Amino acid sequence: MDAYLRPRTLDHALALLAATPGCQLLAGGTDVFPARTGAEVWLHRDARPLLDLSGIASLHGINETPAGWRIGALANWAQLCATPLPPAFDGLKQAARQVGGAQVQNRGTIIGNLCNASPAADGAPPLLTLDAQMELTGPAGPRVLPLAAFLQGNRRTALAPGEIASALLIPAPPPGARAGFLKLGARSHLVISIAMVAGVVTLEGGMVRHVRLAVGACSATAQRLPLAEAALLNAPPDPARLRPEHLAALAPIDDVRASAAYRRHAALVLLQRLVERLA
Repeated sequence: MDAYLRPRTLDHALALLAATPGCQLLAGGTDVFPARTGAEVWLHRDARPLLDLSGIASLHGINETPAGWRIGALANWAQLCATPLPPAFDGLKQAARQVGGAQVQNRGTIIGNLCNASPAADGAPPLLTLDAQMELTGPAGPRVLPLAAFLQGNRRTALAPGEIASALLIPAPPPGARAGFLKLGARSHLVISIAMVAGVVTLEGGMVRHVRLAVGACSATAQRLPLAEAALLNAPPDPARLRPEHLAALAPIDDVRASAAYRRHAALVLLQRLVERLA
């Protein structure tokens, strides 16, 4: 790299970002450093300056607010697991425990996982079920986007030039909400997902009164499943209510890990198992 910059405030970081064309943002580094090392191996030197955000105190922390919860851009997976949170966050915590090993969980950031925008990003499905929003801060100030609008495709986000993803904003979950996350891979941990599902459900009188379901690694971005949610809402939490047609919005691919048909079937089975657990 040609330069390494480490500002102490968000305003200074934005100024450096504007003054340094082609700058690459650095938070935990668990995506950035392996990519740069891999490029060096093939003699493709990445000369982009690094703008290290880790010294900005305002980007740290996971805090409760009057509206819900705020997860700073530098909050990592291990910190998430150690923070007392409502049961509706259990699915996100279950995903956190499967993001790499302990070293990665202590360095990798939750928002970095989203900005990397892999279709198999473990954090995306549970955050979609929590109705998460992204706070993006630029020269004109912050703007807020639903996570579904921020994730625009494989390695593509709505982050504009000159902006920094500064926080995740999660509204207060419904009282009594319970949550879960299931992931299928070639082994149980330290693996890229073949398919994964997340859900948040509230039961009242044996009926589903609130439900959010999402699937990852089966489309260019993780997706909520409104048809599956509608099939469960105001009905008993019966996994058999979920059928293949409720997953019609998914667009899985064939690759070295699985065929598209297998992914689609696996997503349905995982959803049914998740609903059974949450019930």
